[in-house]
Amino acid sequence: MSHSDSPVATSVAHLVELVQKGDILNAYDLYYADNVSMNENTNLATVGKAENRLREEAFVGSVAEIHENRAASVLVDENKAAIHWILEFTKKEGLRLKFSQIALQTWENGKIVSETFFYDSATVVQK
Repeated sequence: MSHSDSPVATSVAHLVELVQKGDILNAYDLYYADNVSMNENTNLATVGKAENRLREEAFVGSVAEIHENRAASVLVDENKAAIHWILEFTKKEGLRLKFSQIALQTWENGKIVSETFFYDSATVVQK
């Protein structure tokens, strides 16, 4: 069920807009809760806004060029959101990566309190 006029849907749409423009850290600052828990696949979660911002800064700092950063689809149901991201970027050391991932988010009081990124690392294409 999509709730395109819900507060969560409005916030998700703005977050997607910011991220697609490359304004990742601003999106993070605006929409992630102080107690946010984030993880990739089945890896242990990192908890806390400050701790996760360091991880986001490290990622942003490792990228030399973004070739594609697109939300292929977005689903919102109540306080849950799923965003299918298509990503292609070149890291500063020259490695170019392309992959598809799903970000599953839980929202509370206008902020993301939990986010897990799901992707198949075997499908990450190195160019």
